Amino acid sequence: MKGARAITRPDGGAEVLACEVPVALVFDGTTQAVMMATPDDLEDFLIGFALSEGLVHSPAEILRHEIVDQPGGIEARAWLAVPARARFTERRRATVGPVGCGLCGIDSLAQAMRPLPATRPLHLSASAGAQALSALRAAQPLQDATRACHAAGFWTEVAGLVLLREDIGRHNALDKLAGALARAGIAPGSGAVVMTSRLSVDLVQKAAMIGAGALIAPSAPTALAVEQAQAVGLPLIARSPRENRLVCYTAPAQTKDDAA
Repeated sequence: MKGARAITRPDGGAEVLACEVPVALVFDGTTQAVMMATPDDLEDFLIGFALSEGLVHSPAEILRHEIVDQPGGIEARAWLAVPARARFTERRRATVGPVGCGLCGIDSLAQAMRPLPATRPLHLSASAGAQALSALRAAQPLQDATRACHAAGFWTEVAGLVLLREDIGRHNALDKLAGALARAGIAPGSGAVVMTSRLSVDLVQKAAMIGAGALIAPSAPTALAVEQAQAVGLPLIARSPRENRLVCYTAPAQTKDDAA
C-alpha cells in the first residue's frame, strides 16, 4: 500500500501514517495544479480531475497519460485531443496571474460559481443514505490503518458499494473515484457518490460535473452547497446539525418516506 508507511517515534513507539506527496497534474506539458495527495490510484486522480474540473468532457479526450516519479514528488501527465486542448488553452489564458479563490485553476469570484450541468436525480431516501454511509465506513483500509484519510465511494441500491477511493484530501478522493468510474465504464448517474466529509460547494460542483445521481455525506452541508445542488437537481443527503440525523436537503431526493 503506497498510501501509508511505518514510522518510529522518539519514545520507540511505532505508527502507520498516511503518505502525503506533491502531485502535479500536467496537461499538454502545462501544470494545472499541484495537490498534496496520497500516492495511490494516480491514473484515476488525473482522469477524474480532468472530468470534474471540465477540462475534458469524456475520457476519450485524453489521448494518453503517464505517472512519472520526480525528485520532489510525482507528475501525473495527460495529453489532450484537439477540442479539449483548445478549451484547456483558453482556460489557461484566462487564469494568468495568482490564483485567488482557493479553487483549482481559477482567478475570479465569478469563476468560482461556474455553470453546472443539470443532473438526472436518483430518488433516494435518508435511510438509503444511511445504508450507503454504513457500507463506506466498513470498506476503508487506508483509514483503518492510519485514521487520517477521507474516502469517496459509489453506491447503488442494487449492488451496494461498487467502488471506493481514499486520499488525505476529500477533493482528491472524489476525483479518484470519478476517474475510476470513467475507466470502468460506469455511469455516475446510475448511483450515488458517498463521502466521508462535510459537503462544501466545490464537492457539489465536482459531483454535478461528472453527472452523479446523488451526493451523500455524514456531516452538515454548507448553505451554498445546498443552493447549488438544488439549482442543478442534485439530490443531497447529509446530517442535520439541529436534528442530528440524515435528511434530504434538496427536493429531488425527497420521498413520502422522508416526509413522514
